[in-house]
Amino acid sequence: MTLSSPTSRGNRASPVPSVPGRRLWLLRGESTIASIGIFAGIILLSAMASLAWLTLRSHEQFLAASRVDEIHAVGATLARAAEAMFPADELSAIRLLVTDASANYDLARCRIVLADGRVVADAEPAQITLAKLPAKWTSNSPDASGSRDASGSAGNRTSPFPAVDKIDVQDSTIAASFPINAAGRGTARLEITAKINYPFIVLWKAQTSVGTVGAASLALLLLVYRRARLRLRAMGAIRDSLLSLHAGEISEAALGVQDLLGPEAQAWNRLLAERQESRRAGSAERAAEIIGSRRAAKGDLDAAFDAMAQGMLLVDEKLQVRHCNGAAAAFLRAKREQIVGAEVTTVIDQPEVLESIRAIITGTTRRKSSVEVERQGESGSSGTGSGTVLRFSIRPVRREDSASAMVQIDDVTQQKVADESRNSFVAHATHELRTPLTNIRLYLETAMEDGEKDPAVRGKCLNVINQEARRLERVVSEMLSVSEIEAGSLRLKMDDVRLDALFDDLRSDYVPQAQEKSIRLEFKLPPKLPVIHGDRDKILLAVHNLVGNALKYTPEGGSVVVNVEADGTQLIFSVADTGFGISDEDADRIFERFYRAKDPRVEKITGTGLGLTLAREVIRLHGGEITLKTEINKGSTFTLTQPISAEAA
Repeated sequence: MTLSSPTSRGNRASPVPSVPGRRLWLLRGESTIASIGIFAGIILLSAMASLAWLTLRSHEQFLAASRVDEIHAVGATLARAAEAMFPADELSAIRLLVTDASANYDLARCRIVLADGRVVADAEPAQITLAKLPAKWTSNSPDASGSRDASGSAGNRTSPFPAVDKIDVQDSTIAASFPINAAGRGTARLEITAKINYPFIVLWKAQTSVGTVGAASLALLLLVYRRARLRLRAMGAIRDSLLSLHAGEISEAALGVQDLLGPEAQAWNRLLAERQESRRAGSAERAAEIIGSRRAAKGDLDAAFDAMAQGMLLVDEKLQVRHCNGAAAAFLRAKREQIVGAEVTTVIDQPEVLESIRAIITGTTRRKSSVEVERQGESGSSGTGSGTVLRFSIRPVRREDSASAMVQIDDVTQQKVADESRNSFVAHATHELRTPLTNIRLYLETAMEDGEKDPAVRGKCLNVINQEARRLERVVSEMLSVSEIEAGSLRLKMDDVRLDALFDDLRSDYVPQAQEKSIRLEFKLPPKLPVIHGDRDKILLAVHNLVGNALKYTPEGGSVVVNVEADGTQLIFSVADTGFGISDEDADRIFERFYRAKDPRVEKITGTGLGLTLAREVIRLHGGEITLKTEINKGSTFTLTQPISAEAA
């Protein structure tokens, strides 16, 4: 094979210096494409094998987790049912429940053991050692597992069993224990052992799909390889020329290849010709053009950098600042003239930032690094007064043979505050949603199990389910309303609002809650309540938040008084409690979104921090206001004033 000069465009051929046999084989393009194809095939097979393994493990973990959840649900339900049946000596019903649960849920062992070790119920009747429940049984002997107190010695606890459900998973076996407290008679435990089954057809169904995809991918890779091999002859010839140049076998002028090898070879020859023509241009003219363009661009770059909200510093290999925009000077609290030309160690005093800059400049690392620094004693952008958080992002900048670093400075104070608020909100909101859902599930199970036998129990369960569902609806409505307020899309549906019906709903929701906490809840209403103009759902939501907060933060034995007055032009609704009270510092911020009082007693009570914010915003949209009078450890009074027929804001 012969190579042509770049200026001949393939019309004249010149002899090619002899090259080793490996390079002649390379001209066919097989070596390069073969190594790429093999490497791609290995990556594809490794990815498919990893995907198959991960899929298999995910299926196994999902099945194990599902089985553990099932055992926990079955055990908790059986334990609660047994607690309800022990006082009535319903031993046959307990044994029937244990037997049915063992059969229905494929349990290896399911039994109820008293604290003294006697078995009162077992899926295997032969294992039962107690025919009749005693009036009382001992509760202070050590259990079979050797329960001990915190000091490590055998304890004389009231119950030898753990006070909470316990589930252990070893290999494919689940061992669970659930405490049972028979009021006035003693303690017992429900023991469950079950296997985790991994059905073959379920586990390998996904593997078949992965294998099919892998086979199709390999076939496609083979087709791509065959097509690429035909196109690589020219690339092989170009590579052979470059290797010969590197070995000193040919000169740069002989790098051209035959145009007959295809469009790639023709493009290569044109590129070589253009390169030679470009080299003949005068170096002085190029230098003048470069200098002129740099001067013209420098002014534009300076203006662009100064317009940026982020601070930008350029540090050279001598750790001197070569460029600084206005934002960086403001963040570093110094004049730009003092920063440019100075050593970066005199401008930035954070050791972590300086260490990252040195690592970039010395070449120790070429990766971008980021360091966050909090400056105390100055007000951040959030207005909290706790300090400003600056993020220093350092990345390498290569220009010719010198090393330099670009330092970007961002004020992330507001972002940090927002992240903390969001995390706190998510945690509290999750708990607020979980509590009513848990109560609904438990009372629904009780109604399904005992409702047919006892209509009173069923009625009580349905009443609780209704209350919790309405509570859940209020929590979700609060979140949606706050989002609408922030987006500016909240709209009031104005209509006549009958206050007598509204306060009837309020009584039905909170009287049972007050009775559970032994709190005296009193409604002082006038003989005749007026009909006001507003959005009933939003007003009810605001009133609910005020009364609900009063009950939530009032200890047992306290009182909450709801007083309503109407003078013809406005409605005055006040809620007075004998609760914890609010400090002056917290009272100034209690209506802020996500804010909760710093009182340790309040922090133990869950809440989203949105109720009062939403209540005030809703009432303000109606043209009203909510005010607070409070005294620490004596109680608080929230007063809502609402125009009777005012237009919405």
